[in-house]
Amino acid sequence: MTYKVDLNCDMGEGYGVYKLGQDEDILDYVSSANIACGFHAGDPGTMRRTVRMALEKEVAIGAHPGFQDLPGFGRRNLQLSAMEIYELVVYQIGALSAFVNAEGGILQHVKAHGALYNMAAKDPVYAEAIAEAVYDVNPALILFGLAGSELITAGHDIGLRTASEAFSDRNYQGDGSLTPRSDVDALITDTDEAIARVEQMVRANKVLTTQGTEAELKADTICIHGDGENALAFAEKISKSLLDSGIQIVKVSEIV
Repeated sequence: MTYKVDLNCDMGEGYGVYKLGQDEDILDYVSSANIACGFHAGDPGTMRRTVRMALEKEVAIGAHPGFQDLPGFGRRNLQLSAMEIYELVVYQIGALSAFVNAEGGILQHVKAHGALYNMAAKDPVYAEAIAEAVYDVNPALILFGLAGSELITAGHDIGLRTASEAFSDRNYQGDGSLTPRSDVDALITDTDEAIARVEQMVRANKVLTTQGTEAELKADTICIHGDGENALAFAEKISKSLLDSGIQIVKVSEIV
């Protein structure tokens, strides 16, 4: 059996040409890039340069909209109406789409950021507002969402292609949800453990939870975070390990 998975990374979350961090090098090891749209991070110059780098390395591009919350990096829960969610997502997709079009590329997907992503995973109102925004902008776009979440359901119901996402460096609860970042065991810091979990997700559609049980989990795309101290080394190692184990790394449009 041939196993395929998309590796995605959140990018463009600095400010200005001198603060692109490790993005350019990490692009050598991923197949999809989620580029910040200016609300939780990023700015016009960073967006354009990140888009250009991704296109040069033939990495698929996605919009990464979040709450309008620069001080909190989009990680604070905001209570907004469905219309407000719809509008902020449409606005941010439009901003990134303009840069992608200007550089001669095609936008592949949309992945919400931070608190917006996590709230939409559980709240059908938020999920439906995001899915509707994506569909209205371009029904050919692929919607990323936490595997088994309300966001995946909303995208499917409205007629979008959806990509079920799993996280390489996060622990999971028994119900398949992510362990909150406020918990001491939220993150997996051992690289070998993280890679072993990813291989289990891709091959068996399961993940070991903090309760010691296994939860069902579909993994079309795996998120690796690009802002950690060892992000580049981890990206290189997980890419090599997956390929060496016979798992192909491809754009998510080739999977869903």
